[in-house]
Amino acid sequence: MRRLTLALDAIGGDFGPAVTVPAALQALGSYPQLELLLVGNPAAIHPLLVKTDSVLLERLTVIPAESVITSDAKPSQAIRASRGTSMRVALELIKDGRAQACVSAGNTGALMGLAKLVLKPLDGIERPALMVVLPHQKQGKTVVLDLGANVACDGGMLAQFAVMGAVMAEHIVGVTNPRVALLNIGEEETKGLYPIQHAAALLRDVPSINYIGYLEANELLTGKTDVLVCDGFVGNVTLKTMEGVIRVFLSLLKSSGKSGKQSWLMQWVKRWIKRRLMRQFGQLNPDQYNGTCLIGLRGAVIKSHGAANQRAFTAAIEQAMQAVERQIPERIAARLDAVLPKSD
Repeated sequence: MRRLTLALDAIGGDFGPAVTVPAALQALGSYPQLELLLVGNPAAIHPLLVKTDSVLLERLTVIPAESVITSDAKPSQAIRASRGTSMRVALELIKDGRAQACVSAGNTGALMGLAKLVLKPLDGIERPALMVVLPHQKQGKTVVLDLGANVACDGGMLAQFAVMGAVMAEHIVGVTNPRVALLNIGEEETKGLYPIQHAAALLRDVPSINYIGYLEANELLTGKTDVLVCDGFVGNVTLKTMEGVIRVFLSLLKSSGKSGKQSWLMQWVKRWIKRRLMRQFGQLNPDQYNGTCLIGLRGAVIKSHGAANQRAFTAAIEQAMQAVERQIPERIAARLDAVLPKSD
């Protein structure tokens, strides 16, 4: 069985080792081929490993780091002072060949900047993009990017995201000839800002991209496209709005148990409807797809939600495994060579 080694920023995020260490142990227990490098303060990590099975500990190594980049740190300042931080050490483990991917719940802007500095973008990519795979109502999945790595994007960058998204849809979702759309305020060709219109013009001229036009945000979960492309500002707001609505909806379903004085038949019907809705919308629970992939780099980097719980951080670890096993950076590089001119 081929070994797979991941570096985890164990002290990044809102909860640090209290979440990352149990999630790491859960992943090790589920995947015998997995080895993990936990990067952080050993004094904070080792107490959480005291009762761990020695068999699991054989596949886990604690890598010391002097400090952590806080979630509220200004990215530019954090990058300048990043030597010895858990995030930078985790990324350098990829560069040095000791790890094949990195997972961090830390500061998004700092992770983006450090990953670009340490690992370097692929040829043909100006800036990496944050990508997530979302389930939709037709029981399939949609690749969405960018989700916050790049607040402002020109048409060329959006076209690069489309190419990368198509590769992800093919090799992660398993879709042949994936449909690619641009997120816009209307489906008419005249709608939207210039960068979106420019990207549309570029994508129409790429024969290997199945470009289908514009889609509005209310189509995000309908399954009308396999890849949805937007700039990081719009993507981040869209994703967080969707996640907030879903969390509220699921919490309302869970708390709707008060039936009062109703016939047994009416109570049974309400319970049946509730179970159906939970099955239908439970797959959209953000904890199940936690982890955005920072694609366009010469290595696999996964950004977890800062407030991720153990289940959600384990899902991010699984995403990193998938990116490595399916050779996502290499496949994106090969596709870029075929369809896009090199970046200066």
